[in-house]
Amino acid sequence: MECLNQYSATTLALFGTMFTYFVTACGASLVFFFNHVKKEILDLMLGFGAGVMIAASFWSLLAPAIEIAGENGNINWFPPLIGFLVGAGFLLVIDVFLPHLHADNEMKHPEGIKTGWHRSILLVLAITLHNIPEGLAIGVAFGAAKLGLEGATLYSAIALAIGIGLQNFPEGAAVSVPLRRDGLSRRKSFWYGQLSGIVEPISGVIGALLVMTMKNILPYALAFAAGAMIYVVVEELIPTASRDEKTDMCTMGFAAGFALMMVLDIAFG
Repeated sequence: MECLNQYSATTLALFGTMFTYFVTACGASLVFFFNHVKKEILDLMLGFGAGVMIAASFWSLLAPAIEIAGENGNINWFPPLIGFLVGAGFLLVIDVFLPHLHADNEMKHPEGIKTGWHRSILLVLAITLHNIPEGLAIGVAFGAAKLGLEGATLYSAIALAIGIGLQNFPEGAAVSVPLRRDGLSRRKSFWYGQLSGIVEPISGVIGALLVMTMKNILPYALAFAAGAMIYVVVEELIPTASRDEKTDMCTMGFAAGFALMMVLDIAFG
């Protein structure tokens, strides 16, 4: 861990988000081996991702935000409350206006403003929308750790990157596999799948820069990322994994993802 202390917050954020991007690409690479993924397996993976994101939202983001806000002399719940609501509202606005298509939607009900964009572009935009708060969360976590604030450590930031990276695997597959099923070549399907993760290194570096230059916004930024991540879970991951009567796989995946992220954050935080 000492070797990491020599790097800046933005460099660490870039390292962490490049890892999560790499896992997204690994998920997208499933298209080279399979033309489809069984719904039960996809539900399990999506439930796992939802569990990881909810656990990370509390232990890695909201809990430190509350602690830091209190240390700054603020009412300890006020900055996290504002940041959380603004984060969820921000994703809501993007969700309403950005054209996108969820993986289980056969082009019948694309969301956002009307457009003639191809299905592949709409699918990439849907997953890209999810990856913005994930990258931001990692960048903010590394920024908080480099500031040396109580409740924010490099161990917890690394744990957050690992957790988000694990849940990025099904997201990459959720783009590439449906595109392959639609007739695109394996190479093009993989290209679009991995492309959805590119935004994470960008948003991660931005998050770290904001925190390092404006320390006072840290509790707001942490809670903002948490609110955005919770929005993704409630609006997309759980409904997609529970779209029929059989929800056991989603529930089991959720419990496993939540437990793993809780252990990672407590053990390393």
